[in-house]
Amino acid sequence: MSIWKYKDLLIDLPPAMQVSLGEGSTPLVRSRGIGPKHGLKNLLFKIESSNPTGSYKDRFAAAAISDMLANGRSRCIATSSGNTGSALAAYCAVAQIDCRIVIVETTPTSKLKQMLCYGARLARVKGFGLDSAITANTMEQLKKSTGPDSQIQISAFAYSPHGMSGVQTISYELCNQMPAGIDHVFSPAGGGGLTLAVARGFALLVDRGILAKSPAIECVQPQGNDTIASSLRGGCNRAREVVCTSQISGLQVPNVIDGDHVIAMCRASGGSGHTVSDEEAWAAQTMLSNEEGLLCEPAAATALAGALRARAEGKLNPDATIICLVTGAGFKDPVSIDRMIGDRGCPAIDLSELRNWLETR
Repeated sequence: MSIWKYKDLLIDLPPAMQVSLGEGSTPLVRSRGIGPKHGLKNLLFKIESSNPTGSYKDRFAAAAISDMLANGRSRCIATSSGNTGSALAAYCAVAQIDCRIVIVETTPTSKLKQMLCYGARLARVKGFGLDSAITANTMEQLKKSTGPDSQIQISAFAYSPHGMSGVQTISYELCNQMPAGIDHVFSPAGGGGLTLAVARGFALLVDRGILAKSPAIECVQPQGNDTIASSLRGGCNRAREVVCTSQISGLQVPNVIDGDHVIAMCRASGGSGHTVSDEEAWAAQTMLSNEEGLLCEPAAATALAGALRARAEGKLNPDATIICLVTGAGFKDPVSIDRMIGDRGCPAIDLSELRNWLETR
């Protein structure tokens, strides 16, 4: 299966131009531990880490690179903090498109290696993804270097609407997986593209009469990259630029990008904005691993951190059906894995010590 099962809701491309690695059709798993512990009877996780390169960005790359192929483009110019780059590099390899990626300074080494394995060429720009002025200037330089054979691919509607239409398939799948309805979808946000895609996907289903009502789309951001969430929650209509202080890789986007549209669409759905500390995201990452068997990166645990905070603040009905998007695999951020493990290790012992080790509580 792939996102192209929803071809009638995506960009119109000939089948020969529909690039796929089998993205989409990801599992929806009911919480057996965290939900009951926190009084949420119907908490579920959409496991986007099961996509081919380990994140939901494969949906974006499948649509974006297919569009490039259909339009005869042979050079992809992209920016990434990790997952977008990995996905684009993989799908460019399939389509035999040259891939150049400008990298956020704090991108984990494991993600860089994944991109390099697919054959992409990379450059890390100091301050990019942390300082809004450097980030904006970098984007301007990318635009100026785009030629007739190339196209900029950034996972945001502001830059790559055709690619982002692929991300909307998350909503289409959730609608099929939960025919009885969904009350809330919690989504992590950096620049806001994912959250906007989910909101737009459900809105399209409502417009077409496939769905009676959209779930409330809840935007969750780290407190150190609060471009959207507080404005949404506080009744403002505009997102804001910030100096990013969060350490959550993948959500370090200090510029507005899709933020204004996120606010409008989330508010229209009945959703709100939620901010969490980096520590809350790391704690949620550990909970997902230890209590649900889901090893994800910190950005992917941020949605759960937001849902737990909303529950603690009395903003969620215990009977509500709540989906948290688990957006990327844990192997992508080994530093966070080391943080979870702490000083635990795997000691080498003599055979004579094995029985005692097995019986130790």
